[in-house]
Amino acid sequence: MQEIKVGILGLGTVGCGTADVLARNAAEITRKTGIPICVTMACVRDKNKTRECDSDTFSITTEPMDVVTSPNVDIVVELIGGTELARDLVSAAITNGKHVVTANKALIALHGNELFRLAENAGVQMAYEAAVAGGISIIKSIREGFAGNQIEAIAGIINGTGNFILTEMRDKGRTFEDVLAEAQELGYAEADPTFDVEGIDAAHKLTILAAIAFGTPLQFEEVYTEGISKLELIDVDYAKELGYRIKHLGIAKKIDGDLELRVHPTLIPEQRLIANVNGVMNAVLVKGDAVGNTLHYGAGAGADPTASAVVADIIDVARIMSIGARSYVPGSGFTAAAIKNLPVRKQAEFECAFYLRFEVEDVPGVMSQLSAVFAEQNISIEGITQKEPKKGDNSVSVIFITQKTVERSVDEALEALKTSKILQGSVAKIRVEHLD
Repeated sequence: MQEIKVGILGLGTVGCGTADVLARNAAEITRKTGIPICVTMACVRDKNKTRECDSDTFSITTEPMDVVTSPNVDIVVELIGGTELARDLVSAAITNGKHVVTANKALIALHGNELFRLAENAGVQMAYEAAVAGGISIIKSIREGFAGNQIEAIAGIINGTGNFILTEMRDKGRTFEDVLAEAQELGYAEADPTFDVEGIDAAHKLTILAAIAFGTPLQFEEVYTEGISKLELIDVDYAKELGYRIKHLGIAKKIDGDLELRVHPTLIPEQRLIANVNGVMNAVLVKGDAVGNTLHYGAGAGADPTASAVVADIIDVARIMSIGARSYVPGSGFTAAAIKNLPVRKQAEFECAFYLRFEVEDVPGVMSQLSAVFAEQNISIEGITQKEPKKGDNSVSVIFITQKTVERSVDEALEALKTSKILQGSVAKIRVEHLD
């Protein structure tokens, strides 16, 4: 084999970053693989658009199928995003005997089960390290580095936009709306930020992490997803006073043979390393039965960090091609026959502690009434804080931190309080994880 030829679908930020890294580090990559790797072809929407990379060394087309079917392409790198077109192109590439590398988390989360089967039957690889947490290399760590472990839990800050917003709210006392506007100006958030701030992007990534950790099918529809758009600054401040930080976490746990798959704002004790991951950075905590807790930190997006993960996948595929291997690590980390469905718990069955903020009338006996309702549900209270009454107002904020309990019990207690006429407004409910 003289060289391995790469075709790129999409020369945007990550596509150009990938072409640049392959060109800039060509000598070192050849030294690691024993065979040259070069980009021979790329597909773009507009040939006349100015690009952030040197595209003079390879051919450009506006027809993606030209790349997918070209005899001058061994590895197809899908970087166009979206799901339906990407699914069609990746399926066609596999059918044409091409190995595939993608950074498309939505594609994997929604259609990965089908595509992995297709790739396995065709005898080609489908690699997707860049789909989760950019340059951190978390997929390879879980799938290969911790292959000797039973993974017990994963907790990740896997969306940089949400982490940037929460960091600014905590450190500078800014509102969600104010920080979101700046994130859009800086290019951290899209004009329509729904995927980032409502947790959909993180849910796509958690779907992938859970599947490779627990050997289950990808099941995005089972992930409980809650965003940060309704989070109030007052709760960010109160959490800080109580020694916690609020992070938007993706959490996957295996408990007594069941799975919990959830994305939501979470209070974490401020001394935990993951609580101190700020700005647009990502971090993933992985707990294995042998290795214990490990934390993986780095840039979750951007041209070079994401391109680093894409190129690493290209190199892995190139190594297999160069030695003519017929067996390699399956895309999911498990053989198709070993993948098992496990029951996924619904929201009411989640087990964790809770932060609860009540607005109540500042009169004697209210605290005992609140405590009595929770005692009826066998919910133990870790701590109670009562704030000073607001000026010109007879209401006061009361904060409960519960011990670990089942969410159904908390919700039943809150329903009972609604009928008791104790509350003066809505209740803020945020889950608490100590990540021990």
